Amino acid sequence: MPVIVAGDSAGGNLAAVAAQRARDDGAPPLALQILVYPATDCDLETRSYRAPENQLLLSRDLMIRFWDSYLPDTASRTAPTASPLRAADLSGLAPAEIITAEYDVLRDEGEAYAERLREAGVPVGLRRFEGQMHGFFTMTGLLPGSDRALDHIVERIHARLSQRTIRTAGTPPRSRLHSPTATATTEGGHSDVR
Repeated sequence: MPVIVAGDSAGGNLAAVAAQRARDDGAPPLALQILVYPATDCDLETRSYRAPENQLLLSRDLMIRFWDSYLPDTASRTAPTASPLRAADLSGLAPAEIITAEYDVLRDEGEAYAERLREAGVPVGLRRFEGQMHGFFTMTGLLPGSDRALDHIVERIHARLSQRTIRTAGTPPRSRLHSPTATATTEGGHSDVR
């Protein structure tokens, strides 16, 4: 039975940390990690954190309050168990599918995590949803972007699990999800990140 870890925002942080712990602790291999606008770093000075247009449902000020509540000791925030982007080694992790939103303070760290995974040889798909803000994924039926994001994730899970069945049978992988090249997609088109 394939195991997938998934989460959005702080849940994306927990899913990323769970994937790292699964690798480090010798747990059964994960089939996929799904990270929807994940909080992967404690750096509150990125361009997406500072952009005025991103101060919507989730703002820089609110993230400061969240970090202060979650880990009052600022020195502990840089540990990979709190900021998975800062892990020294990301190789050997489960393939990942990462979604970011254009107007989100967490956008840059989610995309940076995808790049670090790709550099470590982890198959990763990255899709930024243009015109969307933090929290859009959970607004199914209200925002068309949410429905498209959910469809995208379902498609990627299906592709990954189909790929897994093919690989188990000894057939070489057919899906780009297994390529160490990250797939980057925006609402306006598709491009490869190399």
